[in-house]
Amino acid sequence: MERVLVIKATAGEDSPERCNQAFTVAAAAVASGVRVSLWLTGEASWLAVPGRAEQFELPHAAPLGDLLDVVLSGGRVTVCTQCAARRSLTEDDLVKGVRIAGAPTFVEEVMADGAQALVY
Repeated sequence: MERVLVIKATAGEDSPERCNQAFTVAAAAVASGVRVSLWLTGEASWLAVPGRAEQFELPHAAPLGDLLDVVLSGGRVTVCTQCAARRSLTEDDLVKGVRIAGAPTFVEEVMADGAQALVY
């Protein structure tokens, strides 16, 4: 059974350390060969808009844009449907490869055999 790590980032620039931790763990997992699904909710949703992750700064942390690239290279990134709607975002507004999906998809992912979920 393949293990899957599902990570939900609930913070963006409003809580930079928590946000960066989610991206760092997701990128480290992808680099280690783990199947990863990173969910961006709340203020983290903005980081899926082109250029926004590159503007994110946190001292002594890897650049968020680089971390996002790593996750997209070997994992999946999803913006929550309601979070996207509240910010008037569509998939056309997002970095290529980022999808929009809702709670039923999130529940399906976290309840799958072999899934491990983390929320930041």
